[in-house]
Amino acid sequence: MAEQPIPPAAPAPAPAPGAAGAGRPARVEAAPDPHGGQPPRGPAKPDRAVVRDSLGVGVAVGLSGFAFGVTSVGAGLDLLQTCALSLLVFTGASQFALVGALAAGGNPFTAAAGAFFLGTRNAFYGLRLSQLLALPRAVRPFGAHWVIDETTAVALAQPTRRAARIGFTVTGLTLYALWNLTTLIGALGAEAIGDTDAWGLDAAGPAVFLALLAPMLRSTTERAVAALAVVLGLGFLPVLPAGVPVLVAALAAPAVLWLSGRGEVRR
Repeated sequence: MAEQPIPPAAPAPAPAPGAAGAGRPARVEAAPDPHGGQPPRGPAKPDRAVVRDSLGVGVAVGLSGFAFGVTSVGAGLDLLQTCALSLLVFTGASQFALVGALAAGGNPFTAAAGAFFLGTRNAFYGLRLSQLLALPRAVRPFGAHWVIDETTAVALAQPTRRAARIGFTVTGLTLYALWNLTTLIGALGAEAIGDTDAWGLDAAGPAVFLALLAPMLRSTTERAVAALAVVLGLGFLPVLPAGVPVLVAALAAPAVLWLSGRGEVRR
């Protein structure tokens, strides 16, 4: 009896249209992202280098609290009020703006409004840092208190999320501790010497304020905003109540941005 040939094996049936896996390549498991969802923006930076840079910024700026303490007491605030501002507000530019307006005889509510508008920039910093740092929900309220110019700059300069968290934390902790300590020392010293105007210390606040502001003016638009704000503030100083020219100067930012937008449209 002749052997029957063995039929070839039938090919595996193709998946029906719409079935799972039809028309799609095999699934490949992605490796976990070591940067927590943030792609690295440069070579990894040693933790020690991040801490060193953060301490440098925190110490350099934190010592400016001494000038605020002197200026605040010279403007008529007492020791408790001065220290409370540094503890609870903790944004140097707004603090100097507040006591500067009070020293010029401005209404407290007007002075507070000017300081508030100046401090709103920190809210925009927070929007960026919330994505970069991705802090646990429990510590976010504490971290929000440290969202200022210096901590934002240090965090954004880091190549990875881990480095950004270290930079933000070390800068914030160092700056907060030193700023409040030197505020206390400056306020105690001002109360001890009495009349700060006689020692020329009334100029310390504006000088430090300008020193903090100058490094931030990097682009042409920022310099234009600063120049227009100076013109508006000084121009309305003789005709408006103390503290109000600061609010008028705040209009420089939208004015320059509007003019810049019109220039781009015409091009």
